[in-house]
Amino acid sequence: MALFGRIITKSHHFKTRGIATLGALPETHQMLQKTCRDFADNELKPIASKIDREHFYPKEQIKKMGELGLMAVAIPEKYGGTGLDYVAYAIAMEEISRGCASTGVIMSVNNSLYLGPILQFGSEAQKEQYITPFTNGDKVGCFALSEPGNGSDAGAASTTAKSDGSDWILNGTKSWITNGFESEAAIVLATTDKNLKHKGISAIIVPKPIQGLELGKKEDKLGIRGSSTCSLIFEDCKVPKINLLGQPGLGFKVAMMTLDAGRIGIAAQALGIAQASLEVAAEYAAKRLAFGKPLLKLQTIQNKLAEMAVQLESARLLTWRAAWLKDNHKSYTKEAAMAKLAASEAATFLSHQCIQILGGMGYVSDMPAERFYRDARITEIYEGTSEIQKLVIAGNLIKELGV
Repeated sequence: MALFGRIITKSHHFKTRGIATLGALPETHQMLQKTCRDFADNELKPIASKIDREHFYPKEQIKKMGELGLMAVAIPEKYGGTGLDYVAYAIAMEEISRGCASTGVIMSVNNSLYLGPILQFGSEAQKEQYITPFTNGDKVGCFALSEPGNGSDAGAASTTAKSDGSDWILNGTKSWITNGFESEAAIVLATTDKNLKHKGISAIIVPKPIQGLELGKKEDKLGIRGSSTCSLIFEDCKVPKINLLGQPGLGFKVAMMTLDAGRIGIAAQALGIAQASLEVAAEYAAKRLAFGKPLLKLQTIQNKLAEMAVQLESARLLTWRAAWLKDNHKSYTKEAAMAKLAASEAATFLSHQCIQILGGMGYVSDMPAERFYRDARITEIYEGTSEIQKLVIAGNLIKELGV
C-alpha cells in the first residue's frame, strides 16, 4: 500500500531497457521498475562497496524499502503489503539487486521464504502477528530448512519438535540461515514424527529472540556480505503449538512450495547482478582506448557483449514466465527451476566476462566487477544448487512427456 501511495500518483512515461521497451509490462509495473531503479542508483549503488567491504547490514535502506512497499510486494494490502503480483516482485528484486545484491537477498528472504508461506498456510491469527509487523522494513523474517548434515535433501530434517502439552520442544541445528542475526521470527522445519519420514516434518513459526535458541557465528562469506548468515541452535526451545504452520506433517509441502517461489526471487537477484555486470562492462569499453580506438569498437568486445546480452535477456524471459505462471495459478515448479538455473549461470557468466573486458581493472576492488563475480557465485548454490535444479527440471519434464 505504501508503494501505491508513493508512485501510483500520476502517469509516468520513461524509457525502460530490454523487453520492457516492447510495452510488455503494464504501466504499474513500469512505474515500479523506475522507482526501484532510482532507489538502487541513489540509495544502494553509492554504498554497495561499503556494505560488501564492512559486512554492513543496510538497516536504513531496508527501512526505506519497507516504506516503498518492497519488503512485502505480493502480500495483500489488508495485511500491510503492497498487493502486487509476482511479476512485479521479480522486477523489483532485479532492480534492487542491480544496486546491491546483498540488499536484494535480504528483501528476497523476507518476501519469498518468510512472508510467502505464512500467507499461504497460516491462520488469520498468525498472519496478523507474523505478517503485518514484517511488511514495513522494521522487522525481517527468515526460513530455516538446511542443516549441517543436509541441505538439498529437504526431507532429512534431524531437528526435532516434540509435543509437550500446549508446546513444541525444539532441538537441533539449522545452518546457512540468511537474515539469521537480524530476523525477529523464523519458519523452522522440524521432524514431529520420525516414523513418517518426510511426511512427519512440520513447519513452526519461532519468534526471535526466544529462550532455548542461540545464534551461531556470522559466516565470513565470499560474497553477499551485507546479509548475515548463521546457524540457529535449538536446545529445549519451547514454542506454543498455535505457532504450527498448517497441519502436522505439512512441513515438506510447505518447504517445496516455498522454494519454488523463492527460486523466482533468486533468479531475479541473479538478473540484477548480470545487468549490473553488463552495464559496467559496456561503460568501461566505451571509454577505454586500445589500439587507437575505444574497446567498444573491437569485434572481440562486441561479441562478448552480444553473448552477455543474449544470456541475460533469455534468463529474464524465463524468470518473468515463471512469475506469470505463479500469478495465474498454474504449475510453475519446472519453470522456476529453469529460471533460477539460467539466471544464476547468466550472472556468473556475465560477471566473468565483465572482468575480462575490464582486464586488470576488473580484478581490483576499485571497480565493482570483482564484487559482482563473488556475489554471483552463491546464486548457483542457495535455494537449490544448479545440480538440484536440473533434477527438478528433468523430473518434471519426464512426467510431462509421459516416458
